[in-house]
Amino acid sequence: MQTRLTQEMQTLKRKKTQGATTRRDIRVLEELRILARRTEAELKPSAASRARVRRVRERIVDEVRFLRQWAENPLKTGAVAPSGQELSRLMAAYVELDRPGVIVELGPGTGAVTQALVDRGVPQDRLLLIEYSPEFCTLLRERFPDATVMQGNAYALGEVLAEMGHPPVASVVSGLPLFTRPLPERQALLSDAFRAMAPGAPFIQFSYALVPAVKGLVGITWSTSRWVLANLPPARVWAYRSAEDIVAVAA
Repeated sequence: MQTRLTQEMQTLKRKKTQGATTRRDIRVLEELRILARRTEAELKPSAASRARVRRVRERIVDEVRFLRQWAENPLKTGAVAPSGQELSRLMAAYVELDRPGVIVELGPGTGAVTQALVDRGVPQDRLLLIEYSPEFCTLLRERFPDATVMQGNAYALGEVLAEMGHPPVASVVSGLPLFTRPLPERQALLSDAFRAMAPGAPFIQFSYALVPAVKGLVGITWSTSRWVLANLPPARVWAYRSAEDIVAVAA
């Protein structure tokens, strides 16, 4: 289009020398050429636009994956869609980067919270991702090649850490459906986590519930975030902390 308008401009300028056109004609064509240039720039997607489209496409594919996994085993997947960006960022904000040690994510799924952790500044090589689904493990290794991805039972956290030589743990981020498990199993999971962490380090859990998923542990406190209403379904973050080195079950 611009080439055609340029040719018209040249023709009009030649005619002007012969008195066959006016300045107004040239000005109109110049404005049309500017408009054409802007239109072509808008029609050509920018790198940012292509990145946004790619993220939306990946999000849709991840939701299909999650829905299929949930349909096959709802008690293990626990959600019908990955955590939304707002909830993921809120969970990542609870991680204390200055604490030494690895950051453990339990049930990372397709990596929505994992990406939020990386975006916050957590190096991938500090991440230990424990995921039950082999399909999700393959996806996580592709997306986070420098992270440690282990396929297995995230509720057996103590066994996994023992296999790795008991590395110090800075924070634990959990996407597990805790309410689908008996209370003693939930208590055992948090006890394993707090034994691996220094006193005061957080166990970060998202939940759709109004009440804490784990109670009855001596020396444990918890706090909650605001509700993230945009999440599907609405959820909030629970941060559990221990003031003691050893967590015991209350009598």
